Amino acid sequence: MPEFCDVAVPVPLDMVFTYRVPAEAVPVVGGRVLVPFRQQRLTGIVVELHDRKPSVAAKNIISVLDLTPVLDEQLLRIGRWIADYYLAPIGEVFRTMLPLQAEFKRVVGYRLTTEGQAALYQAGISGSSARSKRPPEEQDAEIRVLDYLAACESEIESYAAQTNPPSSTNGTGAASAVAPEPTVDRALAAEGHSIVREQTLRSATKVSRAILAGMVRKKWLAREDLSAPQDATRTIKIATLKSAGGKLNDNQRILLETLASSGGAVPVVALQSLDVPRTTLGTLVRRGLVEIVEEPAEFTVSRSKARPALFDFDLNPAQQSALARVRTEVAAHKFSGMLLHGITGSGKTAVYLAAMRGILEAGRSAILLVPEIGLTPAVAADLHQIFGDEVAILHSALSDRERAEQWHRIKRGDARMVVGTRSAIFAPVSDLALIIVDEEHDSSYKQEETPRYHARDIAVMRAKIANAVVVLGSATPSLESYYNATKNKYALIELPDRVEQRPLPEVEMIDMRLEFQETGHEQVISRKLAAEIKERLDRKEQVMVLLNRRGYSPVVLCRTCGKKLECQNCAIALTHHKREHKMVCHYCGYMAPVPKTCVHCGSEYVYFLGTGSEKLEELLHGMFPQARIARLDRDTVRSHEDFERALNGLNEGELDLLVGTQMIAKGHDIHGVTLVGVVGADAALGLPDFRAAERTFQLLTQVAGRAGRGQTPGKVVLQTYFQDHYAVQYAARHDFIGFYEKELQFRSWMHYPPYSALANVLVRSDDLDDVLQWSGTLGKWFDGTRHEGVRVLGPAPAPIMRLKRDYRYHFVLKSPSREKLNTTLRAMLAHAAQKKIPRTQVIVDVDALWLM
Repeated sequence: MPEFCDVAVPVPLDMVFTYRVPAEAVPVVGGRVLVPFRQQRLTGIVVELHDRKPSVAAKNIISVLDLTPVLDEQLLRIGRWIADYYLAPIGEVFRTMLPLQAEFKRVVGYRLTTEGQAALYQAGISGSSARSKRPPEEQDAEIRVLDYLAACESEIESYAAQTNPPSSTNGTGAASAVAPEPTVDRALAAEGHSIVREQTLRSATKVSRAILAGMVRKKWLAREDLSAPQDATRTIKIATLKSAGGKLNDNQRILLETLASSGGAVPVVALQSLDVPRTTLGTLVRRGLVEIVEEPAEFTVSRSKARPALFDFDLNPAQQSALARVRTEVAAHKFSGMLLHGITGSGKTAVYLAAMRGILEAGRSAILLVPEIGLTPAVAADLHQIFGDEVAILHSALSDRERAEQWHRIKRGDARMVVGTRSAIFAPVSDLALIIVDEEHDSSYKQEETPRYHARDIAVMRAKIANAVVVLGSATPSLESYYNATKNKYALIELPDRVEQRPLPEVEMIDMRLEFQETGHEQVISRKLAAEIKERLDRKEQVMVLLNRRGYSPVVLCRTCGKKLECQNCAIALTHHKREHKMVCHYCGYMAPVPKTCVHCGSEYVYFLGTGSEKLEELLHGMFPQARIARLDRDTVRSHEDFERALNGLNEGELDLLVGTQMIAKGHDIHGVTLVGVVGADAALGLPDFRAAERTFQLLTQVAGRAGRGQTPGKVVLQTYFQDHYAVQYAARHDFIGFYEKELQFRSWMHYPPYSALANVLVRSDDLDDVLQWSGTLGKWFDGTRHEGVRVLGPAPAPIMRLKRDYRYHFVLKSPSREKLNTTLRAMLAHAAQKKIPRTQVIVDVDALWLM
């Protein structure tokens, strides 16, 4: 039996840690173990079993959590590749790959130390008002904590010895009346532990975490990690009717009649909506008339309605050819990469689903990635209609327990068709045959926190390892993917026409500069767009209006001093949200009251500048009071149910007009929409980002594609201040190839992707002096070290210099060789560690999409 094992622990360190294997249970490579790490208990992944004795004493594994691997050999290889390619700590990579947080409960506890007992004894002699520079309320809070823990310690000792409860004194000289009556944690007491869980302690003593942290620093308290595995099974409480006899009051009768009329069993949560006191149910349970039982909770894949005619039409020749190519490559059981470039409405989804149906019939597995949580329910509904219970869904809007449940269904083989957002690429499917990345250009596939992986690239690598086929689909492919297809790295498949020969929508551009000259004032909705909306509403057709900016007004400006109202944590203007009557930062979530006077100079001349989606909705309600209007953005969509409700309303004809941000532009197939209005979507062209033109072209093309997907031809009214910009011009002509060739010229001149690999190195700290010092240190290292084939720009302040309280400086590295770029980045991180720059303060973003 191996004596030691190497464990990847989820900490920001580029290494694994060696632990001693317990005699009672041998871990498996790819399985989880619970290990001590500093003062914590952490779950890690075993990456190797061996007999090599480490140079330092190895700690023992606390417990083995899995007898079989949760990450098979292919997923372990993917994890190692991600850690190497993206320079990410291997433990944090594996944590990201496993959505099993619900199976591990993080618990912290506190116990009284000898120093704490001495402090409590001293307080009992001199009183809590002993001379101290600290506020009296802080001293009182500390005494409450010490006294409570001392009382608990006495009670635990009594409980463990099965003697009578302790007396009212705690034996330290301090009066126990200061603290609340102690509540013993029976599970800990049975083991003889004098530890109280943090939640219990804070609830009983009404103190903050800061007070407890201060007492730990004084060594009055010891902080203990009590984390342990837990059952993650989702259950629902059901009230069942046992008897209806006896004398009943009106409330009890109502509740029992409800149970009887519903077949004798109703979820407790449903009974809580009745107009009866909540205590009524408890009374009936005590009388034996009702019983509460727990049953496994059902999981609804999607509340969206599937499209009934998904396969009623015949695939056109281009779709048939694309499907045949995919099926041929899948049958070969070899890796193959394909780029499916189909215009909006060309039927890419039908090709995806037909290919997946063939995979399922062959007894193999497939993964379908979609960029937004909002698209997941719609696609899942289609998949559920076709494949039934063979579908699993994975995305971040699920609860931890729901994600764990779906993961285990996939692992057991109960579900072989997986649909989800970027994290679904790590689904533990067996015999993987096909991976599809829908809207592969979308930036949401790139994770903006460690590990900063791109799900599209992980999909390609996983398909290589599994000898599977990967299909990247989009109407507006990323320049990198289309460039790779032209260089024969991917096979290029074209869908040049819409299904059933439906025409692409006509695009009419409105120059808002001329609109201002002719009307004499700033317009949000142009006269032409207003007329087109009225015409569609009169014809009982549906309209979408895009404004890619949340809130009511994006800027609050003082006309006297000229200063903006900015976030306290970020170098960003606060956005006015009228309905909530708040100023909100869309980056960190900071909120402030709406100012009546300038916070800088006190002037009453405060000006709310600009228009967001909330204001646009209000304007449209005023212009078209009879229309049924809804808004779809991050403020109205709090969960995936909200998203489904809005899109179902549009599909069912319950809405006339939908206003929204880019959430309405992606992949939605709503046949009643015949007009799309675009308001201010070209504002991104002013951002200092080399991808600004590409993002604008993609957004305009995608939102235009929502029009005319039914039998009635569609139209797009595009309002712009940059009518002559090539991104706007090519989007208006639905000309991807023209835009691609033009943009590629600029990229080649400036050595940006796809002609070079790119990385963004961000140095951050809440102390500006630290950032200046650290970025200067790294800048001198870059200047003084030869890096052949790597160009370094910086250091320079990031475009958003302060974000979430951190000051930010960055370097941009470009190289035609990924190997040379990776070598330089590793050397830079090693130098940073040598200079004692914290690893968490130097962020390396390989293939960065966001340079702001």
